[in-house]
Amino acid sequence: MTTLHTTLGPLKRDQLGLILPHEHVFVDLRTPDQPGYAQADARDVVALMAPQIEAIKAQGVTALIECSTGGVGLRVDLDLAVSRATGFPIVVPTGNYREPWIPDWVVSASEAELEAWMVGHLTTGVDDTGVVAAWIKVSAGDDGITPMETKILRAAARASAQTGALIGSHTIKGRVVMDQLDIVEAEGGSADRFLSIHTQAEPDFELNRAVAARGAWIEYDHVGRDPDEDVLALVLKALEAGLEGQLLLSHDLGWYDPAKPGGGTPRPYTHLVGQFLPKLRNAGVSEETITQLTHDNPFNAFAR
Repeated sequence: MTTLHTTLGPLKRDQLGLILPHEHVFVDLRTPDQPGYAQADARDVVALMAPQIEAIKAQGVTALIECSTGGVGLRVDLDLAVSRATGFPIVVPTGNYREPWIPDWVVSASEAELEAWMVGHLTTGVDDTGVVAAWIKVSAGDDGITPMETKILRAAARASAQTGALIGSHTIKGRVVMDQLDIVEAEGGSADRFLSIHTQAEPDFELNRAVAARGAWIEYDHVGRDPDEDVLALVLKALEAGLEGQLLLSHDLGWYDPAKPGGGTPRPYTHLVGQFLPKLRNAGVSEETITQLTHDNPFNAFAR
């Protein structure tokens, strides 16, 4: 049975509707060696972020993918607190971000140790939260994947091969994504269990197409950040190229930031449903395709 692991337990496709595949409830973009890194009181996080969740619940959104990973403040206990306060499923990852956001223990760990750590999160749960991670979040340097990032990716590929979990990577350059896919496949993983996060950052659309041709998912996740006309043109181009079965849409917004007083001011997750999807409809995109992009594709990508 294919299920999506969430903070509220495993859910099937018929239990879910629209899913936002790239958002943040809590993130700390300071490096892990900074004082106060990733520290916050759960009550403060809930007070700030629960209204953001309630706003998308009112729009019909049924789940959100938390994209904060190791190195940038993954706090599954805080995701769980927000989820329980709102009755809303949040999907969490395991894994670790790129340099210089790599904790000392990850630097010292072997590939086998990192693989076992990820598999534990994907099968038993993250730390003592009882929440099973659905997927693996990694990253690569903008100009190429470093040896340390390669170590993490190799471990992720092996963990993915064992569990069926998706690997999602923050990678800006399409050619670097192609290098990552080579590494994943060499370690026994599969390109169709890989998500190129921030695909819109690669200006050469042919590289977007090439990544999809390898079998990977692609994600345009700056809805509400880039001008709608730019995102709309890119989405329509992808649809014209026949990529509707591999495309995800999201905002990459939120979030509680422990580096800022009171967690800062979150940016809402509401633009996709409230403003962008109506523009897709006005451009002639069918309801069937919109459902595929916003309901089916996120579930198929992150479920296992």
